[in-house]
Amino acid sequence: MAEIWQVSSLIRIKTMNIKSLAENLLRLVGGESNVETVVHCATRLRFSLRDDAKADTAAIEQLDGVITTVTGSGQFQVVIGNRVAEVYRQLGEISSVLDDHTQSREKPAKRSGSRIGQLIDIVSAIFTPLLGAMAAAGVLKGLLNIATSQGWLDKTESTYIILQAASDSLFYFLPIMLAITSARRFQGNVFVAVSIAGALIYPSMIDLFTRQVEVTFFGIPVVMMKYTSTVVPIILSVYVMCHLERLLNKFIHETVRNIITPFLLLVVMVPLTLVTLGPVGIYTSEAAAGVFVAIFSYNPIIASALFAALWQVFVIFGMHWAFTPVIINDITVLGRSTLKASTVPAVFAQAGAVLGVMFKTRNKKMKALAGSTFITALFGITEPAVYGVTLKLKKPFVCAVIAAAVGGGVVGYSNSAAISTGIPSLLTLPIFYGEGFGGLILGIVISFVMAAVLTYIVGFEDPIDESATAPTPSSSLEKNAKPQPVTAMPVDIAEDIMVPVTGRVVALEQVNDKVFSSGVVGDGIAIQPTEGKVYSPVDGVVTATFDSGHALHILSDNGAEILIHIGLDTVQLNGQHYAMHVKENQTVKRGDLLIDFDLAAIEKAGFDTITPVIIANSDRYKTFHKTRQPAANTGDVLLTLS
Repeated sequence: MAEIWQVSSLIRIKTMNIKSLAENLLRLVGGESNVETVVHCATRLRFSLRDDAKADTAAIEQLDGVITTVTGSGQFQVVIGNRVAEVYRQLGEISSVLDDHTQSREKPAKRSGSRIGQLIDIVSAIFTPLLGAMAAAGVLKGLLNIATSQGWLDKTESTYIILQAASDSLFYFLPIMLAITSARRFQGNVFVAVSIAGALIYPSMIDLFTRQVEVTFFGIPVVMMKYTSTVVPIILSVYVMCHLERLLNKFIHETVRNIITPFLLLVVMVPLTLVTLGPVGIYTSEAAAGVFVAIFSYNPIIASALFAALWQVFVIFGMHWAFTPVIINDITVLGRSTLKASTVPAVFAQAGAVLGVMFKTRNKKMKALAGSTFITALFGITEPAVYGVTLKLKKPFVCAVIAAAVGGGVVGYSNSAAISTGIPSLLTLPIFYGEGFGGLILGIVISFVMAAVLTYIVGFEDPIDESATAPTPSSSLEKNAKPQPVTAMPVDIAEDIMVPVTGRVVALEQVNDKVFSSGVVGDGIAIQPTEGKVYSPVDGVVTATFDSGHALHILSDNGAEILIHIGLDTVQLNGQHYAMHVKENQTVKRGDLLIDFDLAAIEKAGFDTITPVIIANSDRYKTFHKTRQPAANTGDVLLTLS
């Protein structure tokens, strides 16, 4: 029933709780069997689906609690907002999609999409679980820097030492953290992966590196490296380990596999990592860091301005995940990331743009939405602001991009940098404390104020305030519009709704679809058709049609909102066997032919052809009389409203 959710003015949806939202999401993405992995960031659930075509995008976007969906970069992303973690946890409670898939390592599912999309999917799955703790540790690290620079704490004090350990432990043991997430992503033995990571940062190994002595393994020279706080070496090692594990399991009998396979993995992978994979990873990390140092050194103003301008565009398509390992690598190799600092103006520019919208718009709903998303944007959650306001209105998004570029240039000029990673926001400003911090604050102020002023001056196409006029489906087909409850307004005008299609009368409660049978979209009656023609039941205007041709909405001259829906789930036919004879905003008279459909072909395709006739604003009427006749013939009265 994806298409029914598009007619937002027709739907009366009860407030969904988290469990209901999770259940509906799981069902609409194709069920548990279609979910390969799912992770979440600050605002999104990021699904890796076995078959993207099974996801019912339209229905998902109209779920109460969903802002929008984004498909790309190898992921099906559902933007939820601040409560995404609750929905994620609920998915784990109602299904096994969050389980560690170590039992299914023999034959991992093949992923679809481009190589770049697959790479971004991998990066997202590996780094997303760490970002919350990493941001918290970074804020604590920044606050400690402020405290010591102002003389509030001394680095020799035990208080500082304890807090410094709390802030630095995640970064020090980063290979172990990445071993866990990498093994889960590559579907390998998590504990063996952690053991390999632990070997790299084992005290005796660190001692060998510190003493710079000659190290060999059965005569093979080993170039000792410092692996604490590294990123690439352990990811490479776990990737190879997982492939080797699957290869070994093909030849080792399952009765001894739980012991022999981990034993061989440890014996092979620890030396292999120290001899080859580790040094390759270190050199790769240093080279990547050097590239970005060179870019920002050549012209820091242009580089920072460009990244700031493009950052929210990257976020929209999920491409920003490609920069996450780069930022973390810069921090672990260089101790700071100028790239991370350049993203801050982009966030505050979006906040400024929605503030400009809030002051400019006369639409009450848009004003309220802009006000709420302004607050979330200040705390780094920009998706509601982008999808709900700036991108929807177009010009405010462009204004924010321009302002972000200007603010980014200021940040680049001041050589601002981050000492940790985290969502840029008011709360995470301490991670940028140090050289160029004043320039960062100036860049934030410029991008914020400029975006707000530009948005107010340039303006935008203000949405029609539906609270001032009667809602019609044509004004409610915005992609991201959310259904709103309609207050009952009793009327005294009696109106007859005629039979639109010949057939057998069926009580609405007997329709095998809860969307209809529960009355959530309005009261009405259903007809089991015996003829493939639909006629207009009233004089009125066609206010919504669908490309699939299986449904339409009519607003009668007396104000009844009528939905005629031919069959259940027939949107999946993509217009086959349907011929629409009218278009939106067309005036029709009672008895005009609206739709032709091939009844036999639809039934042969396996679809139920029962046709609900719904009065979406049925709560306006004091009396709602349904025909008691078993047969429905065109020209007969089906419903009487008053």
